[in-house]
Amino acid sequence: MRDANPLGGSEAVAPDPADPATVVVDDRGVVTGWSAGAERLLGYPCQEAVGSPVTRLIASDDSTGDGLAALSVAATTALLRHRDGRPVAVRVRAYPSVDGAGRTQRLLVVTRPEPSPPEEVSGDEPPEEVSGDEAFVQCRLPLMVYDGALRAVRASAGAVRELGLCEERMRGQRVTEILPPHLCRRVEDGMGRVLATGVPEELRLRGRARPDGPERVWSVTISPLVTPAGQVRHVEVSALDVSEQFLARERLTLLNDVSAQVGSTLDVMRTAQEMADVTVDRLADFVTVDLLDSLFRGVEPKQSATGMVLLRRAAQQSVLPGTPEAVIRPGDADTYPASAPPVRCLATGRPSLHTAEEEAIRVWAGADPDRAEKIYGFRMHSIMVVPLRARGITLGVSVMVRHRRAEPFTHDDLMLAEEIAARTAVAVDNARRYTHERDTALALQRSLLPRRLAAQDAVEVAHRYLPARTRAGLGGDWYDVIPLSGARVALVVGDVVGHGLRASATMGRLRTAVRTLADVELPADELLTHLDDLVTHLAAEEDSSAGHEDDLDPGADLVATCLYVVYDPVSRRCTAASAGHPPPALVGPDGPADFLDVPPGPPLGVGGLPFETVERELPAGSLLALYTDGLVQNTGHDLGSGLARLRRLLDGAACRPLEELCDDLTRKLLPPQPEDDVALLVARSRVLDAGRVATWDVPFDPARVADARAQALARLEAWHLPEAAFTTELVVSELVTNALRYGQPPVQLRLIRDATLICEVSDASGTAPHLRRARTYDEGGRGLLLVAQLASRWGTRHQPGGKTIWAEIELAGQDA
Repeated sequence: MRDANPLGGSEAVAPDPADPATVVVDDRGVVTGWSAGAERLLGYPCQEAVGSPVTRLIASDDSTGDGLAALSVAATTALLRHRDGRPVAVRVRAYPSVDGAGRTQRLLVVTRPEPSPPEEVSGDEPPEEVSGDEAFVQCRLPLMVYDGALRAVRASAGAVRELGLCEERMRGQRVTEILPPHLCRRVEDGMGRVLATGVPEELRLRGRARPDGPERVWSVTISPLVTPAGQVRHVEVSALDVSEQFLARERLTLLNDVSAQVGSTLDVMRTAQEMADVTVDRLADFVTVDLLDSLFRGVEPKQSATGMVLLRRAAQQSVLPGTPEAVIRPGDADTYPASAPPVRCLATGRPSLHTAEEEAIRVWAGADPDRAEKIYGFRMHSIMVVPLRARGITLGVSVMVRHRRAEPFTHDDLMLAEEIAARTAVAVDNARRYTHERDTALALQRSLLPRRLAAQDAVEVAHRYLPARTRAGLGGDWYDVIPLSGARVALVVGDVVGHGLRASATMGRLRTAVRTLADVELPADELLTHLDDLVTHLAAEEDSSAGHEDDLDPGADLVATCLYVVYDPVSRRCTAASAGHPPPALVGPDGPADFLDVPPGPPLGVGGLPFETVERELPAGSLLALYTDGLVQNTGHDLGSGLARLRRLLDGAACRPLEELCDDLTRKLLPPQPEDDVALLVARSRVLDAGRVATWDVPFDPARVADARAQALARLEAWHLPEAAFTTELVVSELVTNALRYGQPPVQLRLIRDATLICEVSDASGTAPHLRRARTYDEGGRGLLLVAQLASRWGTRHQPGGKTIWAEIELAGQDA
């Protein structure tokens, strides 16, 4: 209890003998209530008196305070101690009572004896006493007594003041006839229970004690008044104004909710909406959050040079359904004039409090008829404009309005709104920075991924890349489709362990390395071995530079996984090797789905262990699905159950459209917010039939070069490719001559009609030819130079038992 008279003032005036001081003492002799009259009489402020023993106030030799036990309703003379040490003679009456918890206490009414006129003063006559009835009537604490019929019997001066009715008018009235309906029903029900049980009750009510009074929060105590026979005939109703404590607790709760609920995601719009949702109805009736438009374009916010400011509505909320007070919708942009309060708030970085009749609001409304219609149509009367500032940068502004609640905003409300905006601004800035960094990483990652897959006829492909949606950032997943010589194709899927720019940059380096090694025509197991060495070297470089670069963590291992698959549409052979990557799924044209049994090699970066390959012949129309672990392992299921679900979804899917299949897999296997990146590559195999491939064994005799040319020209005529005859004749002649001159038997010539005409010459020698520029009088050395000039691509492919030199010849105007 802060003050036995919390509704009254504490004006520093001279004590009035007719104005009693009231003190509440509990059953332990500790002061629990202290009125303003007591402070004026004895000089002790409320915060000093409450909680101290009552013996501190007694100036007599009875330091134990046992004399207080003899106090009764009858006036008793006592000597109390003033705060400055001097004794004060008073008259004390003690009224027994109980507190809200049913514990006994005493209400002490203390008055100073009235001085008698000089001519009538006599030492033999006691001073005139103040009766208990007079003390009750003059009590500034709102107190009322009701009889068994719940009708008012007595009312204190405090009750008269707060209710705005005289005691005579209230006497005989029920509480339902005195208080507003929403307050009186609870009070009257409580009085009925106290009369029936004799157990006191305490209620917390919020409202107006009279129609023209301010809204307050009251702590109402209903106590039984017991007769000497132990019967409850009356009840006492007292009220304490606890508005300050209630509002402080309410504001603290609101700030706690802002901290807990605002910033739950790293999305700018969602964060702003969370602020509006938490604030509306608890502080304001209508809330808008506008952010600088530059924030949504990834540009650091700065003040406009023209004075006009472009703001974009990030969030809005209202106590009314549909937010009818809004002028624009979330996501829309609006230009604010320099004189508008939000622009001034942005320029100064300070909040402001306005009424609808102020000049600034009228000018702002006058410049926009739609806004004026909303302001005056909804009777907006109190407006707060608060900046959203974080780390020294102003990000936007929030406007809070009251139109349904009659009380205007106070300066305390403005301070609360400023704190809410500051906490929200930090969350918005975090989301802005995260979004900017994520967009940068995503742009980097997408620039490193293939924008358009190279044309090839070996397989039909579809692919998906889905970035992670968590605070950890983007990962290092990648995929690629690489055309190889002999109409073959390489399918690659990889994953760098970790997230962020480091993983994305490493992914780009590994993808480039895979393309380079694939162009060298390395077998799958050798390619992964070279890639493993590269990762080991990259990790060593990062460790050596970690002490000089703050963004590198020497304790973070650089590890990656990779799956490399080569498919030959001529032989229909599929060769695969894995470096710690999940196996590819294989679906036959008419069969169920299964996983290709690829030997599980170690992840890249572990080093020291070999990689193995597996070969499998694929019928035409077979389906291969390559993926990263994010597709089959997430919060919804572990790796084992994820692989089982993937196999069920792929059963019988060999003939489905690949784009539709990719959408179906990602939709059914992934949660709404994937925690890891996902790369998916689906390929359907094609076959180059015998009619598009011609193979000849060439005798190891230079005189048989002419026969090879003739056979090639005859096949071109059968394929209706006369325009390629001249170039093909020269290329075949040079490649066969080179194999017969420098190679070893057996020698084989093969022509493949694909998107280009592929000419291949194989021999048993492992020595690769070298392109050189012949001098003027050299008799040789011009063959490969001629091939390089005539072919679109050429190269050497090594295989067990020899090598193959190949060249691709463009078929312009031909339907391959």
